[in-house]
Formats: sequence, C-alpha cells, structure tokens
Amino acid sequence: MDTTVPAPNAPRVLPRAEWVRTLPQTIVASCVLLLDAEDRILLLRYAGGQPAAGLWGLPGGMLDPGEDPVGAARRELHEETGIALRGDLRFIGYDHRADVLGTGPVLDFYFHGGRLPAGQPVQRSPEHDQHGLFALADLEATPLATRLPTLGALLTAARTGTVVCLRDGLPR
Repeated sequence: MDTTVPAPNAPRVLPRAEWVRTLPQTIVASCVLLLDAEDRILLLRYAGGQPAAGLWGLPGGMLDPGEDPVGAARRELHEETGIALRGDLRFIGYDHRADVLGTGPVLDFYFHGGRLPAGQPVQRSPEHDQHGLFALADLEATPLATRLPTLGALLTAARTGTVVCLRDGLPR
C-alpha cells in the first residue's frame, strides 16, 4: 500500500497539450538577399494598404503550415518577384525580433540567392508597387522595413560566406 503524501505547494504538472499552449508563439519568416554584379540589393516597396506601406524590404514572408524556411524563401521570392531560383540558397543569418507590431516574437531566416543576371525582369505581386537595386550607401534616407544595419550585416555575410546572428535587426 502506498502511503506517500503529496508535498504541500507542489507544482502542478500540466498535460502536454495544455503545456504546449502556454509556450510563446513565434512567427517564422524567410527572406532572400539577391545582389547584382555591383553588389546592389534587390528591394521591394510595400504598396498602399499593406501593413508596411511605403517601406522597402527584401523579398520574403511567413512560412505556410508544414513549410520549411528554404521552401518558404523560394516560394515567397517567386510570388513577389516572378524569379524562380534554380541553384541552392545559402543560409546567411537569422534575426530574432522580440515583438513586431504587437504580434509577439518573429524569427526571420535569411538566405543569399546569388547574383541577378543583368536585365533580369521582376514581376511584382500586388503586395508591392515598386522594386529597385540599391547600394547600401544609398539607403540612409530610404524608409526601410528591413533595417539598414540588418542589410549591412547580411551583405557582409553574403560577401564573406559567413552567417550573422541578429537580435532586433542588430548584430549580436
């Protein structure tokens, strides 16, 4: 016969499904850094009616259910620019943003998609109203969705073959 007495004030153990619901929910997104022969970065401007209307950012977006970050990067790039990359995407970094527009934490994965061929057409989705190739030095006065320090760190990672770890858009 078991005569064990529960300890007073013992922490309650939650069933797994209930415990999982208590964990922080994180949005996961993937973005692609594409460069031209002059190391200019392809950026897209969000159209009116979008949460980031008027801001410029890298092609990318949130993962669909069951999608991995590489698959999401390829899909988002194609949806937003019409560009279908054939080669490998190289992982160049991640950014943990503690809270984005009140939605909670976001984890962004960044991939280098290589060099754009000269004259590569860009077929924008309705989500964007402009696109362009920008040198990092020309972006200081540009309203950005992807912060300038983030773009600088990603450009360095792409050029040097390294990986950068960011927190709220800044190198750690």
